[in-house]
Amino acid sequence: MKRESFRKRFMQIAALGMLVAASGVMAAEETPRPPNVVIIFLDDAGFGDFRPFGETAYPTPHVEQLAREGRCFSNFHVPQAICSASRAALMTGCYPGRTKVFGAHPPRAKGLDPKWTTMGQLLKGVGYATAVFGKWHLGDLPETRPPARGFDESCGLMYSNDMWRFHPSSRRFDNCPLQFWENGKIAIEDVTGTQQKLLTTWFTEHAVDFIKRHAYEPFFLYVPHSMPHVPIFCSDKFEGKSGQGLYADVMMEIDWSVGEITRALETAGVADDTLVIFSSDNGPWVSYGNHAGVTPYREAKATGFDGGTRSPCIMKWPKRIAAGSRSDRMFCSIDLFPTIAALAGAELPAHEIDGKDIWDVVCGQPGSVNPHEYYGFSTVGTFEGIITGDGKWKLHLPHGYRTLVTPGKDGKPGRYARKEIALSLFDMENDPYETTNVIDAYPEEAKRLEALARAHQQRFFSK
Repeated sequence: MKRESFRKRFMQIAALGMLVAASGVMAAEETPRPPNVVIIFLDDAGFGDFRPFGETAYPTPHVEQLAREGRCFSNFHVPQAICSASRAALMTGCYPGRTKVFGAHPPRAKGLDPKWTTMGQLLKGVGYATAVFGKWHLGDLPETRPPARGFDESCGLMYSNDMWRFHPSSRRFDNCPLQFWENGKIAIEDVTGTQQKLLTTWFTEHAVDFIKRHAYEPFFLYVPHSMPHVPIFCSDKFEGKSGQGLYADVMMEIDWSVGEITRALETAGVADDTLVIFSSDNGPWVSYGNHAGVTPYREAKATGFDGGTRSPCIMKWPKRIAAGSRSDRMFCSIDLFPTIAALAGAELPAHEIDGKDIWDVVCGQPGSVNPHEYYGFSTVGTFEGIITGDGKWKLHLPHGYRTLVTPGKDGKPGRYARKEIALSLFDMENDPYETTNVIDAYPEEAKRLEALARAHQQRFFSK
């Protein structure tokens, strides 16, 4: 249903409701409404950066409240633990190997090919108001920026906030200003450090305003924060507030943002009609030491180990998702596209996607089974292996990876080394930290999974 027709229908229903109320007659049943969708997607947040998932030295009350009112998922993954690839997977329901969006795209890059339908286009097509406020990083050309990709309103950065002339270890961006865009136009030609301090506040204020203005109709609000990707900044109202350093201050401001958005939903009277999803694009960029988050899992960002691909996740939808619940069920960001499509009553695009509707898994339906036999994971253009849909087994094909040797400090990067992993099988139920290769103990399982992995590699990474 298109936007105008929905508005007309909504007003007709509202008028009818007033007449019914005036006559003292109760409506026989409520008119069904598709859910609003709010996705808060952080940049490089660590799995243990919020108290529902880790013991932090700083308070995160609003994320904790979201967890009390929704469900925490401890086994949510992205298929590639790098900015652009992760965002493309979320927005399209496709593996990086299908869209060919790998790694982190630089300024002025084409990004995600317009032939791939985004979540914004999907939901706008069934009458949703749509907005993205934050870091886009899916293309920096007219045909790949948010206004062309299904978003009615937008503001933020087209790429990572470190892609500017002040990058501490590279001068690649000397002649490329960090631009701030708003609704398809450049609002700030060259963002300064002082303005970076306001990014979280600006995105939050736009989100709150959008909710107020669109409470009467279904809406999709995507808030991909620039923080805590380095360089990290927070506003004056949070700087020094944690007493635990700048990274903690930044996380407290993100927590504040979550509170402002959820409060706006309550104030607008639409909290019960809204699915809220809170997560991160990948694990922490540990090279930056005290300016990076923490994860209990092996390695971190830009690797196929769980320290890179496993992100904290909370979902809230009153009356549909049990409050205060937890789940260790395995699923992936590519599944959100088809799951939300089903909830919104939207048809999937004509082109093939890789995610599947996993709503029964999300809401904890008894007897529900993840429909995926496996999920693939990769780093940039290298396919690295698979993890089974039930989360039991993870197989790494032989590949190289980076591992931290010396962390940096106060915004300066540290030093990595390269290592190699042989063909390896991990029992993720008993060894979620990928410490012990059990391939010799389960040779038949390893053989089966290697065949699946090689077929996936041939399908998505052979060209």
